[in-house]
Amino acid sequence: MTEQLENSYDVVVVGGGAAGLNGALILARSRRSVLVVDAGAPRNAPADGVHGLLARDGMPPSELVARGREEVRRYGGQVSSGEVRGVVREADGFAVALGDGRSVRARRLLVATGLVDELPDVPGLRERWGRDVLHCPYCHGWEVRDQAVGVLATGPMSAHQALMFRQLSDDVVFFAHTAPPLSDEQAEQLAARGIRVVTGEVVSVESAGDRLAAVRLADGTVVGREALVVSPRMVARGGFLADLGLRPVEHPAGIGEHFPADATGRADVPGVWLAGNVTDPVAHVGASAAAGAAAGAQINADLVAEETRLAVAAHREPIPAGPGRG
Repeated sequence: MTEQLENSYDVVVVGGGAAGLNGALILARSRRSVLVVDAGAPRNAPADGVHGLLARDGMPPSELVARGREEVRRYGGQVSSGEVRGVVREADGFAVALGDGRSVRARRLLVATGLVDELPDVPGLRERWGRDVLHCPYCHGWEVRDQAVGVLATGPMSAHQALMFRQLSDDVVFFAHTAPPLSDEQAEQLAARGIRVVTGEVVSVESAGDRLAAVRLADGTVVGREALVVSPRMVARGGFLADLGLRPVEHPAGIGEHFPADATGRADVPGVWLAGNVTDPVAHVGASAAAGAAAGAQINADLVAEETRLAVAAHREPIPAGPGRG
């Protein structure tokens, strides 16, 4: 059954993950009319649980989203499953075209569409993603503590990742793979921390049962590992923003593409805010939720300022003289 939507909203939130739902919660509690449009493709769906989130550590991602939706609806916000396929600027806001052909109007937009992880093209790797093929020490590091960890050099942060995971395990191997050679400083750092560097291209990730078991090199060498750390290229979602002249740019750290925003989440286009991984690729769930809340508060303040300006202008207009007056 298609959900009944209003013709217009104070804010349309695009993306229903931690950032989008927390922004919507702040706005709904501020008595703003809010619609969240969620495509239902969360980045962390393969993970068993969300970690590093106070009072919700270990909660399955699907449960976190379900609870968030319930809380937004409790305060009058709407959450609709679907996609945004286009946005057009109008005099008083935006026309938002939905994937099912419907259109709604919004005075402000909060974009929290997240990103897509482009994984290294190594056979057997994708199947283990989010379980024992990892990228974030804060999201999944505790779960692989004291295990045999491999780090696949696929990006500019790979050496840094090896050092971070060394905090969690004494057994870390750095697979140089096809990445550029380590700098002298990086090589010294890894050696000083007891991280073994293995040269040669990795041609497959091997599993035994339902667990990662080893990494195979092009020369046939097999190195037993229980977890593998990778650096996916992170690409922000948000193709519809091109309608407004907003396009992703290369992240300064060389880790992928993001949509730039200022410290409050405000984009270069008036009336548009960004929160979460769409603008900050390395933000974990807690940081994304906080960014969504901050952006929601900024949007509400912006609307209050606009409404106050209009009220002052109306207050200053002289009252027309009626019969017998003047």
